[in-house]
Amino acid sequence: MAKMMTFEERLKKHHDELRWLYMELYDNSDMFYELCTQMERFYQERSSALKERDLEKEADPAWFKKQDMMGMMLYIDNFAGNLRGVERKLNYLQECSVNTIHLMPFLDVTKGKSDGGYAVSDFRKVREDLGTIEDLAHLTGKCHEKGMNVCMDFVMNHTSEDHEWAKRARAGEGEYMSRYFFYADPSIPQAYERTVPQVFPTTAPGNFTWLPDAGHYVMTTFYPYQWDLNYRNPRVFNEMMYNFLFFANLGMDIIRIDAVPYIWKELGTPCRNLPQVHTIVRMMRMIGEIVCPATILLGEVVMEPAKVVPYFGTVEKPECHMLYNVTTMATIWHSLAVQDTELLKKQLDTVCALPKEYTFLNYLRCHDDIGWGLDFAFLQTQGMEEVAHKRFLNDYYTGRFPGSESRGQLYNDDPVTQDARFCGTAASMCGLETALAAQDKERISQAIGLDLMLHAYMLIQSGIPMIYSGDEIGQLNDYSYQDDPDKCQDSRYIHRGAFQWELAKKRKNKTSPQGRIFQGLDRLEQIRKQDLVFAEDAAVYTVPTGHHGILCVIREKDGRRMAGVFNFTSHDASVPVWQDAQGQDMLTGGAADLSEVPVAGHGFRWIVF
Repeated sequence: MAKMMTFEERLKKHHDELRWLYMELYDNSDMFYELCTQMERFYQERSSALKERDLEKEADPAWFKKQDMMGMMLYIDNFAGNLRGVERKLNYLQECSVNTIHLMPFLDVTKGKSDGGYAVSDFRKVREDLGTIEDLAHLTGKCHEKGMNVCMDFVMNHTSEDHEWAKRARAGEGEYMSRYFFYADPSIPQAYERTVPQVFPTTAPGNFTWLPDAGHYVMTTFYPYQWDLNYRNPRVFNEMMYNFLFFANLGMDIIRIDAVPYIWKELGTPCRNLPQVHTIVRMMRMIGEIVCPATILLGEVVMEPAKVVPYFGTVEKPECHMLYNVTTMATIWHSLAVQDTELLKKQLDTVCALPKEYTFLNYLRCHDDIGWGLDFAFLQTQGMEEVAHKRFLNDYYTGRFPGSESRGQLYNDDPVTQDARFCGTAASMCGLETALAAQDKERISQAIGLDLMLHAYMLIQSGIPMIYSGDEIGQLNDYSYQDDPDKCQDSRYIHRGAFQWELAKKRKNKTSPQGRIFQGLDRLEQIRKQDLVFAEDAAVYTVPTGHHGILCVIREKDGRRMAGVFNFTSHDASVPVWQDAQGQDMLTGGAADLSEVPVAGHGFRWIVF
């Protein structure tokens, strides 16, 4: 067994760079000394089991890139009631081939002002209805015993207005006011507004909120009850790093940094993606490597893959270990609506050309809405104008477009700009909701086939696949949120419904929709875990098919190849993939001629050759 590095050895390795960056940002040696002292305290408090986990993962630094990695994101209350309930469902998660669970926000919030859990009022307290900090530590321990990793959201950009710091700031305590952006002079917020875009122009316009009782404006990029933290204050950075290390010591394997690009603000700039953000993330990476090397960083950066690359840092000075592949999700659904894969192919080619060191997390649906942040410069060359095309996509997926089987609802619908985002589960977007309502067996089969095709595409991409809880059994939109006064104004709850355990019981029934989806996904996941072509260092590239609506992805490793052929149109077709090559269908075991591959409408083929 390799010798475990001591805290002193790890600190020595990173000390000079960490100090240089800290002093560049804050020029405060006392605060840096305090940071190092607290880092040592967290290291000493780290359990022997977690230190052993540090050793194992230090010896295998690419552990999170392995082809058997499979994640699932879930809301604790929706999935199993509370943290102890999740613990009781770990066998089910393993049955889903899941070895990484992303627990959606679970920290203390104020009811009715939570933004789905992203307005944290106490970083050291779990929501009372979900359990306790002790329950959380117990769950992570049980997960580790089963070889599972745990991921959580770390909301760095802001706190709730009900956080202790915010309450003391509102009361006029200067030390705490300096931890946010407080201005009595309205000209300063007005100056910010001239260069800072609005996140929610319809539901939460502007970037500042006036506080009559405090006589000040406070920066609120997202919602009025979410106050932006001022990272120009070293006290904010230090205290948030202590929170980060607190969660690492509870056994968190992956810390998802929420809203990374926003965490540094500077007057006269868009307050997005500023250089100081990278300094902060780089320091956070080093702090983790010194104190808790088993804990890695997942960055939430909502931009197309080529533009998020800076958040990986460099080989010599890395930042995030993983980033979300956000825009590909939107492009997948765009491709389905227009029955054209040209943009999807272009984006996949871009990702495939990036260094193998870069690891993306891929998903078909998630807890959030779908924003149509597509490459409209490219789409304009195909005759698609941004406003009209976004309107078409929203009409298509809400079922208003003739012939659409999809169902869902709009989010942040702006009547002025005619812009909106979309909400709905994968199965409802694939038409399963309408097909089941009509009791039409053929349409049910078509919806299930489409659902599996889209998941098969997600699974063949480079990176880590993440399933959204409920998608494994084809869970439909849940409209009950409309009757809840705390949720009815937020249509994202349509795909945040309670997990349907009664439906999950049908997962072993090969004739039920739930069983057909569950077992279909399981078959794909087992192939992905076991076949050489899915190795993390496999070459991945596209080949032309001569058909705009059909995409072909090749994975290649040590002379073994596979072709994934995906039909985004509703019509059966045959396309050439590889001249004079014979292969075997990975699902049926039947022979396949790659010179001409037949693929059903909204179907797919996985062929090894």
